[in-house]
Amino acid sequence: MSRRHLTFPCLKDTLVGTLDEGESISGLLIVSGGNETRNGAFAGQSRLAARIAERGYPVFRFDRRGVGDSSGKNAGFRKSSPEIRAAFAQFRKECPHVKRIVAFGNCDAAAALMLGQGYSAKALILANPWTFDDEQSQETPPDAIRARYLEKLRNPRDLARLMTGKVSLRGVAGSLRRAAKWQATTTALGEDMAENLSRFRGETCILLASRDRTALAFNTNYPVGDELVIPCEGADHAFSAPEHNAWLEEQIVSVLEAQA
Repeated sequence: MSRRHLTFPCLKDTLVGTLDEGESISGLLIVSGGNETRNGAFAGQSRLAARIAERGYPVFRFDRRGVGDSSGKNAGFRKSSPEIRAAFAQFRKECPHVKRIVAFGNCDAAAALMLGQGYSAKALILANPWTFDDEQSQETPPDAIRARYLEKLRNPRDLARLMTGKVSLRGVAGSLRRAAKWQATTTALGEDMAENLSRFRGETCILLASRDRTALAFNTNYPVGDELVIPCEGADHAFSAPEHNAWLEEQIVSVLEAQA
């Protein structure tokens, strides 16, 4: 496997990307979420790219403007369209043998791909899409409250704390009561994402980590339609446990194989 670091233009700025080369006609474009660099948390995306490239699929990832090694101002995921379009173009330039690009994004990178109608990808893999409107981003979604307390009720140690009074029964009851009264409503961002994604004609796969607050909110905030939604039981937001990271890799490779 060969890995190259390169620069490419985006409007008046310069982006920095990394290409792990492969011979397949389908390739993976990784879009980073939040303020995360192209290496990912604890180099998670770098390792994932290397493993996928070892299986023959080229992988391109990049820092958006104002993040990591790229110049410019970070305008957030809602205004990251120029960077994503530039990355698609550069990937094709570097790998002219690639005929079908699969785009992968986690959190607000998934949201950016949805808002951009998939850009020129042939397939989308969207992990834990960010669906919070700005004013509710600090709230804990009811699904997360219910899931957290169900997990605690299955744990003998937490049950013992409940029975010995170390946990407030009144507090638990209040949280569950608020969650039970809550009525499902989609967010404006979720509706916008769904409307734009409906115009995408390629394959779409949505991956949801069962222990992630953002993923738990997705089914509440987003009007799920015909999209293929696959849960990963026990996974956190970054699929950081070895077994969950391996699961994520297999999900990605299965889509790449189908496109090849």
